[in-house]
Amino acid sequence: MNTSSPTPQTADRVPVDHAEIVDALYRFGAGQDLRDRELFDSSFSVDATLDFTGPARRLGTTLPILRGRQAIGDAIFETIATLDTTHAITNPRVTAYDGQHATLFALVEAQHLPRGDHSRHLLLKNIYTVALSRHGDRWMIDRMHIENVWMMGDPSVLFAAPRA
Repeated sequence: MNTSSPTPQTADRVPVDHAEIVDALYRFGAGQDLRDRELFDSSFSVDATLDFTGPARRLGTTLPILRGRQAIGDAIFETIATLDTTHAITNPRVTAYDGQHATLFALVEAQHLPRGDHSRHLLLKNIYTVALSRHGDRWMIDRMHIENVWMMGDPSVLFAAPRA
């Protein structure tokens, strides 16, 4: 795998790939919201990483960087097993592109509600920085870093409060 950063390109030089690059992030969100593991997994390369460590700290818990598509999917789907979620992805911007690799910036608003009890919620507004690579005609996420901008609601909706 090429570990060098892709070179920046102007938006008019990536019009065909732009939609496919952003689609990887849409598959990530929709896979969770629709409880569709196959769709979710299609967003990640086999050796992908997902870094949610910063938001987790703000929510009062410690998480490792998740490594590998299987581990990422297992952890996310275990966490959301009892939740209803909606992910709104806005301002997706391809920030670098070389035809085989790209980086993407986006804002993601993620709403989490206990299934069957929508009187509680946790709403997160996050910045996603994503490195992707082309796999045939599909783009997949290689690295995803999530930073929390703000949150509103009950953190125990996503991570139950530790027991004494």
